[in-house]
Amino acid sequence: MLLIVALAVAQSAWAKEAAPAAEDPVLERRVMELSAELRCLVCQNQSLADSNAPLAVDLRNQIREQMQQGMSERDIIDFMVARYGDFVLFRPPFKLTTLLLWLGPLLALVAGLAALFYRLSRRRAAAEVELSESERARAAELLRATDEADRR
Repeated sequence: MLLIVALAVAQSAWAKEAAPAAEDPVLERRVMELSAELRCLVCQNQSLADSNAPLAVDLRNQIREQMQQGMSERDIIDFMVARYGDFVLFRPPFKLTTLLLWLGPLLALVAGLAALFYRLSRRRAAAEVELSESERARAAELLRATDEADRR
């Protein structure tokens, strides 16, 4: 009985307050949809909707407040981009300043393949060693001796 009470008390200590939600479920759905399109600035590859980081919670609250003030989703996105840059967007636009974001993975792949082919070609060139006449004769002699031993 004492164990059950101790577990119940310990479990309630781990409980947290629920994240604030708008009283309007339609507004909350809009907030979460827009938050899913924006990147958490302190998390690695998470959206604002997925993140529980304090900054993500603050940004979701800010989005909620802006929507309550009547701002459109485009206005809110423009505000976030003006404040944090194109990095805040999960799908940044293709322009000169985001060129590396779009082409970086392709450039890394090409560089990796080039390094692989270079290394393989050097290994192949190192494997093709020329033998002198005396080394060729010695190799042939060893092969003949091995053949004769195998026949016995």
